[in-house]
Amino acid sequence: MRTFFIGTKRTIFCYFSVIMGTNTLLLSSANAAEKNDSDPFQPVEFKPSQMNLGGVGLIQVPSGRMADEGAFSLSYAENDEYDFYTVSLQLMPWLETTFRYTQVNDLLYSSDESFSGSTRYTDKGIDVKARLWRESRYLPEVSIGLKDIGGTGLFDGEYLAGSKRFYTQDYGHFDVTLGIGWGYFGTRGNISNPFCSAADRFCDRLSSYSGNGGMVDYDRWFTGSASLFGGIEYQTPYQPLRLKLEYDGNDYSQDYPVTRGNVDMTPKTPWNIGAVYGLSDSFDLRLSYERGTTLTLGFSLNTNFDSIKNPWIDEPIPEPSNSRPTTLEGVDWQTLDQTLDKVAGYDTDQVYQDGDTLTLVARQHKYRDRDVALEKASAVLSNALPENIQHYQIQETEKNLALRNTEISASKYQDIANVTYLNPKISDATSNLASQDLTSQSITSAPLYDDFEPLSYGFKPHLSQAFGGPESFYIYNLSIKGSAAYWLTDQVELSAGVSINLLNNYDKLRFNVLEDGTSNYRVRTLIRAYVLENDALLNNLQLTWYQKYGQHWYQQVYGGYLETMFAGVGSEVLYRKPNTNWAIGADVNLISQRDPNSVFGVFASDDAYSSTDKVLSRGSTGHLSVYYQPEWSFLKNTLFRVDMGKFLAGDVGARVDFSKQYKSGVIVGAYASKTDMSAEEFGEGSFTKGFYLSIPFDTLSFKPTTSRANFGWQPITRDGGQKLSKRSSLFNVTDMVSPWYQRPNQND
Repeated sequence: MRTFFIGTKRTIFCYFSVIMGTNTLLLSSANAAEKNDSDPFQPVEFKPSQMNLGGVGLIQVPSGRMADEGAFSLSYAENDEYDFYTVSLQLMPWLETTFRYTQVNDLLYSSDESFSGSTRYTDKGIDVKARLWRESRYLPEVSIGLKDIGGTGLFDGEYLAGSKRFYTQDYGHFDVTLGIGWGYFGTRGNISNPFCSAADRFCDRLSSYSGNGGMVDYDRWFTGSASLFGGIEYQTPYQPLRLKLEYDGNDYSQDYPVTRGNVDMTPKTPWNIGAVYGLSDSFDLRLSYERGTTLTLGFSLNTNFDSIKNPWIDEPIPEPSNSRPTTLEGVDWQTLDQTLDKVAGYDTDQVYQDGDTLTLVARQHKYRDRDVALEKASAVLSNALPENIQHYQIQETEKNLALRNTEISASKYQDIANVTYLNPKISDATSNLASQDLTSQSITSAPLYDDFEPLSYGFKPHLSQAFGGPESFYIYNLSIKGSAAYWLTDQVELSAGVSINLLNNYDKLRFNVLEDGTSNYRVRTLIRAYVLENDALLNNLQLTWYQKYGQHWYQQVYGGYLETMFAGVGSEVLYRKPNTNWAIGADVNLISQRDPNSVFGVFASDDAYSSTDKVLSRGSTGHLSVYYQPEWSFLKNTLFRVDMGKFLAGDVGARVDFSKQYKSGVIVGAYASKTDMSAEEFGEGSFTKGFYLSIPFDTLSFKPTTSRANFGWQPITRDGGQKLSKRSSLFNVTDMVSPWYQRPNQND
């Protein structure tokens, strides 16, 4: 069958517009009254709210509270000195993570107008908070936190905070917080640093930061002056309204506007007051008056990745039919193929017969939950096939590799369809078989039906975004991406991808000279040249050969224009057993950097681009990759990936990738590369790190689909620790062997 698709790569704001209504209230108290959906007179509920700098807290200071697992908040706050853009995620039940961009008013990004123009100074920060223990009848909920780790020290600080809730039937909830802070939370110095008496190194706090920013400065933690802070958050009897009062441990003498801009931020009072008004479960407005001098206004968009359900309008399971054909010659194979595609999501390539068993070679495009797909396929097959066919085998493939082979008993399915016993389920009629290619099985006859279409193509809009750069806070590129693939044989695929730029502001970017004077191969920092200097890009044009060896070994060999910046040849192998929590693979590649001024050309020498910028005219890259899904209770539904080897710029080291999957199937992840390239050689950021979000489209669409929307982001793109962007990854291709991306939504 010819496939044609139109996809949409949406921003995170579009995602919120679809799923905001599915968010649930957050409950986290040993003393709070339990919600009873059948009671129309429910008491007000307490749910944690965001602080100005992002993360659960009061106004300027954090609390000991945690949100529900998977809670996600996108927030903004502004006052005379700062604009805060924050993203906060309750990554684990015990771990909160926050990323923040801060724009400082009246301070420029740099003094060089030709470099950053009128762009305001922008700081990036990452915060983490870990719960030490939960609230009990007598003990508060206690958490420890680190703010602005790996940054330039603008807001870096540490704290230990405890929160205790008191519930009254008539007057609402009172949540009391008391904490001790260092760094940004401790400049008031109203107590002595308790660690200073243990070691002199804790008495003074370093004012500098390591490398070129981005490093974790352990030596600064819990050092310097310390302060007590605290406050009360009051959930009024009127559910949408919460009030806050806090004592701030920061005297603001070390804030950037003060030290760099001579702004007077001296507090008239250490007390801050504020209010949060919930317009809905998904949208909060915040207003506060701080230091006796400053008004701050903000808002938060909230959802929960863990509790999203699928908003489907789906095809029903077909009712049993009494008009089945008596022989296979009476089967309308084309109609059966179309019905399987529409109802069960199986796009059938071939159908084979072996005695009383019918085998379908197909690809699943509709249901992550294969039990749903198998039950609907069983209903379709039982209605369309004669009674002498007693077993249906569905061999699921991807890239023509056999990944999963399921056998369905026709008689057992009839018992399920007719409900002949209590609580029937499709797993009663199915069994998993070894996923061998049909050529290695006993089937030697020609297929009864063959509708394998070698050509597929499609296009989709694509939005690339970057935040916090020196040239502009927001850089974007809207393009149309087209792709096509043609199978020359059942193992060899010819594929191509093009990108057509529609709208961007890349004219603001300056990419010819690196400001920090580093002299690495320009393997990623020249990406702007490829996009800016070309209205249309050939992203990919390659031949790929796929092969499976035995039961557990997979390989691809490829050559051509492998990505936007590199051409070459390479091979990847992967060992992966069914339903295991680990896999291991390796790839080796010989590469040459493409010339951005030529569609098919590559650089002939390392100085072919310019006399001051090295390009990689000839080189190699490759990695040994280990994938592991821990079975520890505190790291449920997570995946570690470690890639060890040689990166594009010739540096050698490892990249560690950690991702978490929620019940809905939403995946969030982060990675960092550490190589033998020093922080000084690397440049700004000190080492490569990045984040990504993968959202199943069936949580957005009213029709089920196995497709995903992927959003990737690197705070700073540099040349060290960079990998080749291959068209296909065997770990992704073989996902159904041991599902990670295709795990079903557990909320349905």
